[in-house]
Amino acid sequence: MKYSVVIPVFNRPDEVDELLQSLSRQTLPRDEFEVVVVEDGSQTPCEEVVKRYADALDVRYFRKDNSGPGPSRNYGVERAQGEYVLILDSDVVLPDTYLECVEKELQEHPCDIFGGPDAAHKDFTDTQKAINYAMTSFFTTGGIRGGKQKLDKFYPRSFNMGVRRTVYQELGGFAKMRFGEDIDFSYRLKESGHEARLFPSAWVWHKRRTDFDKFFRQVFNSGIARIHLTKRHPGTLKLVHLLPTCFTLGVILLLVAAVVLRLVAYHSPQSVSPTAWVWPLVPIVAFILLVFIDSTVRNRSLVVGYLSVKAAFVQLMGYGLGLLKAWWQCCVRGKGEFSAYEKNFYD
Repeated sequence: MKYSVVIPVFNRPDEVDELLQSLSRQTLPRDEFEVVVVEDGSQTPCEEVVKRYADALDVRYFRKDNSGPGPSRNYGVERAQGEYVLILDSDVVLPDTYLECVEKELQEHPCDIFGGPDAAHKDFTDTQKAINYAMTSFFTTGGIRGGKQKLDKFYPRSFNMGVRRTVYQELGGFAKMRFGEDIDFSYRLKESGHEARLFPSAWVWHKRRTDFDKFFRQVFNSGIARIHLTKRHPGTLKLVHLLPTCFTLGVILLLVAAVVLRLVAYHSPQSVSPTAWVWPLVPIVAFILLVFIDSTVRNRSLVVGYLSVKAAFVQLMGYGLGLLKAWWQCCVRGKGEFSAYEKNFYD
């Protein structure tokens, strides 16, 4: 067997249903792949959903105590049989030709680890499309998340990652990190001499978070994870990783400058122009217009363009604030690894 698709899941039966449905429509012959679903201590299990696909897929279901996504993937890989393991998040949906594209890419570019990009489906909500824009646009942090135009080297993410099973086992799989475990895994693969490849044609539809509160929790923890990754892998922190923090501090300073100038103009009009407070806001307004126009054109929707502005600020400032908190806790105060919103991350 060539491929084992490993899917960890926590309280997402509806998402698993959509993902398994898309796997049942794959153009790659059924005997070329298996599906391993690992229920990570869910209160709302997906076992009945999986059973419905027993005739359409070579699928196996396992239930275990909750331990997080990394250990759950390891649990699934230990029970996998394919030459390659394909790690997918439960909130993705695959085009019919996904596995066929992976097969073609591997034939043309053999490698031990690879990953593909993601996209927004036409049926996604406007909020999901806006969040997808924020996560993939060059004007936010899309340039460091994989793609043909990227500011940093490509590191596969766990929503769409493939690894030769023997290499996965050689490295001991994912660490017990709650966030950033996929990048940690990619770093360890590279440190052991394995080079990752981007497979542009092997893309997935990725739902990500469904509202801005959940999105903020996700990116805030991603910012925290960046500091943890830096401490685990010295020298991996690059300038591009600091851009969201620079953006966050820049926005705060510009807003403070505008308020101070407005107060000075009000109390001492002879010392400063009455319109001086407007100038610090120009860069912020320019960024808003840039994102709004670009997203509106790309998504052909004024509503998505408007929501993309909010998504961009949530993404950049959430990540930036998370990184600053982790820097203070771990680098200044010397504390260990931690994460935020653990109790309501999936609410």
